[in-house]
Amino acid sequence: MTKLEQIRAAEARLLLTTYDRSPILFVDGEGVYIKDESGAKYLDLLSGIGVNALGYNHPAIVETIARQSRALIHTSNLYYHEGQAELAMRLTERTGLDRAFFANTGTEAWEGALKLARAYAGVRRSEGAAIGTKFLALEQSFHGRTFGSMSTTYKAKYREPFAPVVPGVEFVRFNDVADLRAKFSNDVCAILVEAIQGEGGIRPLTQEFFAEARALASSTGALLIVDEIQAGMGRTGKWCAYQHYGIQPDVTTFAKPLAGGIPLGAVLCTEEVARAIHAGMHGTTFGGGPLACAVGVAVIDTIEKEGLLAHATEVGNYFIESLRSLAKKHETIVDVRGKGLMIAAELDSADLAKLTVAEMLKRHILINCTSDTVLRFLPPYILERSHVDTAIAALDEIFLEHAAAHSAPAEGAHHV
Repeated sequence: MTKLEQIRAAEARLLLTTYDRSPILFVDGEGVYIKDESGAKYLDLLSGIGVNALGYNHPAIVETIARQSRALIHTSNLYYHEGQAELAMRLTERTGLDRAFFANTGTEAWEGALKLARAYAGVRRSEGAAIGTKFLALEQSFHGRTFGSMSTTYKAKYREPFAPVVPGVEFVRFNDVADLRAKFSNDVCAILVEAIQGEGGIRPLTQEFFAEARALASSTGALLIVDEIQAGMGRTGKWCAYQHYGIQPDVTTFAKPLAGGIPLGAVLCTEEVARAIHAGMHGTTFGGGPLACAVGVAVIDTIEKEGLLAHATEVGNYFIESLRSLAKKHETIVDVRGKGLMIAAELDSADLAKLTVAEMLKRHILINCTSDTVLRFLPPYILERSHVDTAIAALDEIFLEHAAAHSAPAEGAHHV
């Protein structure tokens, strides 16, 4: 029995069946490539679902982990360490917000944002404001799998098995300004959006919808909360996807690439909103630990030192244009969209999308499919044009083979 077979057998016996894994055992990585147990390299265009922004074994991350692990890995949030204020300073400077809270994951950061919104609404009510407790979220949204996050996530498959979910959430049709206006009222304490929906299929908000959400929230004192867990930290060529719109939220959340693979999430908010929280209202055991914060600082500094925001824009534009050229050749690609290195190619068939992911894996290229028909690309920021060319050539080959297979006469058929 191979090592992979041993691990699969052990997991089948010991773990909850929450993942449908591909039968590959990864053991190492370098740059944009990850290696399996045989030493075979795979071009990673998913980067651990948007996490490994600097790729694998980046010296800045490796050296920071080694240095910090020799000093201090964990200390309770009952005491101070050097990392939180340093990382908070970098994040607030780059987001235009004022204060930070550090969690472990994206879904925990989103939970913190929801709690902050309810707490702030309570403060406002105590001051005489007419503001309720309701959340407006968007159709096709995805904010995480803990109870509050799941309750603000649109697709029924994420919510129904765990019903009843947290009450007080209503969903607005995506980019439908009229629906947003109709559902907004003084009962709403926060409007919840992703500037670019990730799991929803790499779908950007329109300028009109985003601006209306900001205006409506401001009109009553409700909060505009933007989930940047997948789109933020430079993936779109700016630190936050909302910065492409010139719209400032009251609260935002980060996670995925924030600490280059070490679990870390963050909630950022304005000074006005921060007054709703005092000691004892919220907390975490592991969030914002010395190791994670040190790596978070290193990731931000490396992105700037290596010019990776501009690089993500340049290579991302090349990737998008290459996919659009491919779409002119293959009608099965019905849309190409994205910003920076957050890119989607939507196909006309869920079966073909699933097949394409599998065929790319056979060619040692990692991508995934979201919203059934959307091929999603979230590569490391260090991706080069040559890597894009490799992916496009593979996709071209897969679509040509698929077209040939479906245009060939069925076995045993007779030509008339």
